[in-house]
Amino acid sequence: MGVRAGSKQVIQDLSWCGPGSAQRRMGIDEAFEYCRKLAANHYENFAVTNIWIPSDIRPHFTSVYAYCRWSDDLADEMSDPAQATELLHWWKDELHKGFSGRSFHPVFVALHETQRNYSLPIEPFEDLLSAFMQDQSIHSYEDDLQVADYCSRSANPVGRIVLALARCASEHTIRWSDSVCTGLQLANFCQDVKLDAERNRFYLPRYRMLAAEIDASEWSRGSGRAKEALADWTKLARESLLGGMPLVSTGPSWFRRSMRLFIGGGLQILDNIQNAQWDVWNQSIEVSKYQKARLVAKACLGLPKQTSADALAAQPRSATPRSSRSRTSNSLTPGQPGASS
Repeated sequence: MGVRAGSKQVIQDLSWCGPGSAQRRMGIDEAFEYCRKLAANHYENFAVTNIWIPSDIRPHFTSVYAYCRWSDDLADEMSDPAQATELLHWWKDELHKGFSGRSFHPVFVALHETQRNYSLPIEPFEDLLSAFMQDQSIHSYEDDLQVADYCSRSANPVGRIVLALARCASEHTIRWSDSVCTGLQLANFCQDVKLDAERNRFYLPRYRMLAAEIDASEWSRGSGRAKEALADWTKLARESLLGGMPLVSTGPSWFRRSMRLFIGGGLQILDNIQNAQWDVWNQSIEVSKYQKARLVAKACLGLPKQTSADALAAQPRSATPRSSRSRTSNSLTPGQPGASS
């Protein structure tokens, strides 16, 4: 499996700012410029969000993005899980150095300034790494509770950091943000079933496979009742995305627009999967240029579209994810530290 085009820079940059490299400490402006270029080269929404994110906040978005980009690529683009784990441990050490202003890595030089400006805690950044480390050793999940725990560390911390940058974190907004981020992560799982299977990762819980009377091999190939299992799983993703809809009318204008874009993008992916008759194994599910343009317009002008399927998913349901078994002491639950794209 080849390296994703957008990930080559991180791997190349390991030669001069990776473990054991003799790197000089960049100035703050130079470090932010490194993060900006990384975001501009790899983050497809960078140019769009730049339109409405205030100039004083923009550099801090790039430092957070650069941290996430490096973390994700160290986890996913190494050929050997042992090498990935070693690099992630190095990255965690750099994180701690960075939060105390001792790292020479450009990402952490910039991130230290972001941390100081917004009083960011280190926990969300550690949580992200714990999820990426979990991917190196845990390849399947028993139920929705375990997947929810994974999402609480692989996705939700990003939303909480964005809330801090928007200075609108509260009990309500954190709950809504967690719902959106979990929904986006689930939509990504639904979109990338084939890619994840190639990496020997199976995020569809085992109890859902049993309910559809399929095994991991059939899920990997899209055979048997795999499409039915996927269709049912997308309902959970849609419900989670819609659970964060109050965010589109909360906080500063740039934040509201960003939430419309992110929620709308997640819903569009789910719509595209449905329009493809749930076949994510034989065709690539992407958001088209036309759809992206429409999403940007909607982000600027109003709410994401809400289809009849959205309305159905928004109906109140139990707050507890469905599970094939009751929660036990060895179940991973949201927020619980434990064995952790």
